[in-house]
Amino acid sequence: MADGRLRIICGPTGAGKSAIALDLGETFNAAIVSADSRQIYLGFDVGTAKPTRAERARVTHYGIDAVKPEERYSAARWVADARDWIGRAEASGKKPVVVGGTGLYIKALVNPLFSAPQIDPHQRTELERELETKSVSELRRWCEGLDPARAHLGRTQLIRAIETALLAGSRISDLHAEHTAAIVLQAENDRPAYLVVDPGEALGERIESRVDTMLEQGWADEVRELTRTVPPEAPAWQASGYSVMREYVEGALDLSSARQRIIIETRQYAKRQRTWFRHQLPPAAVTLVNPEDSRSREIARDWWERAE
Repeated sequence: MADGRLRIICGPTGAGKSAIALDLGETFNAAIVSADSRQIYLGFDVGTAKPTRAERARVTHYGIDAVKPEERYSAARWVADARDWIGRAEASGKKPVVVGGTGLYIKALVNPLFSAPQIDPHQRTELERELETKSVSELRRWCEGLDPARAHLGRTQLIRAIETALLAGSRISDLHAEHTAAIVLQAENDRPAYLVVDPGEALGERIESRVDTMLEQGWADEVRELTRTVPPEAPAWQASGYSVMREYVEGALDLSSARQRIIIETRQYAKRQRTWFRHQLPPAAVTLVNPEDSRSREIARDWWERAE
């Protein structure tokens, strides 16, 4: 980082990250690098609470509308793009700040992703064909002999562990351990500074209010238009709430039921995000801010300045 530590604003969906990031962006001449796996897709605007044109005019944003809905977009690709965006922000004289709730993206940016060994695709296909006929309990017995540390995992991970052990001659558990040990600890100035935005008990109400706002802003019309051009199997449809809205516009669900399902799904997603941030971020590098607190702006600005 050309200017102090890497600043990362994160937290559950609907918490109020964008408002805080916009204020900091204007105050400190920053550029926002989005760490949102949903806002990356073109055309999926209302239901992802994508920054408006006015907001993007106020503060430069990267990582919004970066790929087509049909494209598969991985954490590894995002990391490569994010590093480029951070460099472009710095080159333009702005201070980059990563903002979003996709924990996998953030973790991959801070700690390089594990790279699995290359396996001959023909051999893998042949082995997968055989393994797919096995029950989970049978796969676990195989894995207990080949890579016992991963024998408790689900079907997909079990198959991957068996494939790696048999075809690459290595245990994934050993490779992960080696990868972790190989990560060189960064100097203090290079370590990320996290601002975790969370309104506490008010989050549920904020989510409900945001869903209502999205509906008022024409979410159904957006989905109706998208269904005309975006294939039903496109990855972008996995964005929270969009599959439910498709059911509504196709007449399989009434609006009240769709609204309630989206609220429930979003709250469940936010709960998983909270758990992730609570357990995955180093406590010493985290500053918590409640946007409902009258001192939230002061806390956020102080966090920014301490990361210089």
